[in-house]
Amino acid sequence: MEAESARQIWETALGELEIQVSKHNFQTWLKKTSGIHYQDGQFTVGVPNTFIAEYLDRNQRSLIEKTLMGISGRSVRVLFQVDGAGPDPAGPGGPEPRLKINTALFNANYTLDSFVTGSSNRLAYSAALSVVENPGQAYNPLFICGGAGLGKTHLLHAIGHLALAKHLEVHYVSGEQFTNDFVLALKERQTEGFRHKYRNVDMLMIDDIHFISGKAQTEECLFHTFNELHNKNRQIVVTSDRPPKSISRLAERLRSRFEWGLVADIQPPDFATRLAILQTKARQRGEDIAADALEFIAQQIQQNVRELEGNLNRVIAYARILRAQATPALAAKALENLADKAPHHGTTITPALLVDTVARSFEISPTDLRGPKRDKETALARQVAIYLMYEALSCSLSQIGKEVGGRNPSTVRHACEKIAAELNASPYLKRKVSDIQEHILSS
Repeated sequence: MEAESARQIWETALGELEIQVSKHNFQTWLKKTSGIHYQDGQFTVGVPNTFIAEYLDRNQRSLIEKTLMGISGRSVRVLFQVDGAGPDPAGPGGPEPRLKINTALFNANYTLDSFVTGSSNRLAYSAALSVVENPGQAYNPLFICGGAGLGKTHLLHAIGHLALAKHLEVHYVSGEQFTNDFVLALKERQTEGFRHKYRNVDMLMIDDIHFISGKAQTEECLFHTFNELHNKNRQIVVTSDRPPKSISRLAERLRSRFEWGLVADIQPPDFATRLAILQTKARQRGEDIAADALEFIAQQIQQNVRELEGNLNRVIAYARILRAQATPALAAKALENLADKAPHHGTTITPALLVDTVARSFEISPTDLRGPKRDKETALARQVAIYLMYEALSCSLSQIGKEVGGRNPSTVRHACEKIAAELNASPYLKRKVSDIQEHILSS
């Protein structure tokens, strides 16, 4: 019973951790872990090898213990234990073949059949189907854009499954991995191997393409890769959290090529689609959950399908542990300690609210932030407000300019690029922006 309880709790924890860490970190360090044992406040997490155990112990212990404490309602100490599965030869520290064709291993749950469609994502779904039926001809490239957790990666994996079933040679990477492969090829003088890896495939799929923006050499490489594949009628599918025209610092010639085919955006799902997603996920898990309980869960999350599914997993685990029916009351109990992590139902984050919050954080007045003052602290606050309106609220450059005192779009774009660059170099600024975001979400 203790092992079963540990497994269920860890499945719930993984759902929450997937939201809190980057996709790359989750796939590398957490995806292959398991819950082994939970007793007397000690939770044992099974890991594939000692390298991953050491990394998690050194870098993620605090986050994991905090997440487990939120689920169990009590203090938890985590122990990482190699579970006997042996090291993953392709995992961190293991031998990894360099610069070879990667016939991607796609998530078995991410198929077109399991993708729930609604008015918010029907165009992207239909385009994905067309791409598989007629690769290189229907929409090339297919550019899928939308916020985090709305199903972009799901569609990519679904396309990949069907492409492999048609015996197409597929290469699937993230924008970060494409960049890393390119840098490695330059460093080890294996550019010819890189060319073979990326230009001799039937379908190239790149997730989170916005990662390469501003990296001139990588953009140059992708430009030529794109041209060669497109000229051969090889299919290209990419995703981003924003449309091509809104990716700052992206070379214009790449931007225009991304718009050659079809730009299909995915919007946050409406209530009916959220409910359908929950019904599908519950059915896949063989869980009997009351319809009004699913409706309650659907009302809690409006912007993110991944969080929606995480809440469902949490309610299921809570019901199993208590051996009780998942009712609205039980769902409310299971989700109540998430209230401090998410915006209250009905709260709308507006540009004005964001500007006021940033001004308070920098201890200046909103009037000064919007005004002509140009001292260092006021200018920084103004640039942070601009950056957050662009990144978090997806406001247009002209709209942002109006919100901060009538600045022109070029000034707004410069501020976005400046803060984006400084976030990587300044721990102070990174912490400041994170604190502002948390304050807005909890207000």
